[in-house]
Amino acid sequence: MLDCAGRVLDLSHPLVMGVVNTTPDSFSDGGALYRSGTLDLERAFAHARRLVAEGAAILDIGGESTRPGALPVTSAEEEDRVLPLVARIARELDVVISVDTSNPVIMREAAALGAGMLNDVRALGREGALEAAAATGLPVCLMHMQGQPDSMQRAPTYTDVVAEVRGFLAQRVQACAEAGIPRRQIVLDPGFGFGKTVAHNLELLDRLAEVAPEGVPLLVGLSRKSLIGKVLGRETPAGDRGVAEDRLAGSLALAVLAVERGAAIVRAHDVAATVDALALCVATKRWGRS
Repeated sequence: MLDCAGRVLDLSHPLVMGVVNTTPDSFSDGGALYRSGTLDLERAFAHARRLVAEGAAILDIGGESTRPGALPVTSAEEEDRVLPLVARIARELDVVISVDTSNPVIMREAAALGAGMLNDVRALGREGALEAAAATGLPVCLMHMQGQPDSMQRAPTYTDVVAEVRGFLAQRVQACAEAGIPRRQIVLDPGFGFGKTVAHNLELLDRLAEVAPEGVPLLVGLSRKSLIGKVLGRETPAGDRGVAEDRLAGSLALAVLAVERGAAIVRAHDVAATVDALALCVATKRWGRS
């Protein structure tokens, strides 16, 4: 169970986290929520409402693109993209709001507006992030990334990718404990596509059960990743609408494989299809135990 500011997430069965990108340059749907170069709050809220109707238990709102090659944004830009939408969703939708940020200021402000979870690709590694996250009392998702978004895919190298990802995440769990974040409020993400080659990603997925310390739930983000296009030989340019169409079947296959290997939360762009796929996965597991 995760206590998300009064809303409880039951992780005894897999949950879907819907993606709400408020950035103009996301790898998959960048700019979809923009009109004339400006974020359209009504369009963003409508997208969030649709994902909840499709079965998302969590909405992950991010205002900084972390695609390969992405450059950092200013704190003011990220605040403008994220905080008004967090406030609107908190008022009008019954859903856990996750804020995808590494910024300590936004962590505190989003929590005050009604966010229920913090999702940090830098695993609370920025100065002040651990303290800010601890002060909110919210659950946190810690992700592994080799390098930074602007350079992480240039030449990722590991001796044993699973051991190194597991070791890093264990260290961050310990750092959280020392900062006052209880283990029961921690989720881990191996960071598929964040400083990993195709081979690294596939090995991580194959050995997913080895990644997290016992009792710590896993979140996976494989939806629409370039891994799918590369394995299937159908790569499309970043930002092309073909990403959504060409990678849906692959995204669903990877989501099911991840849950079979123990993932508790699946981060997805195509929520309705992912909810259906995981429902069948759960039904099959239950049938096998009956």
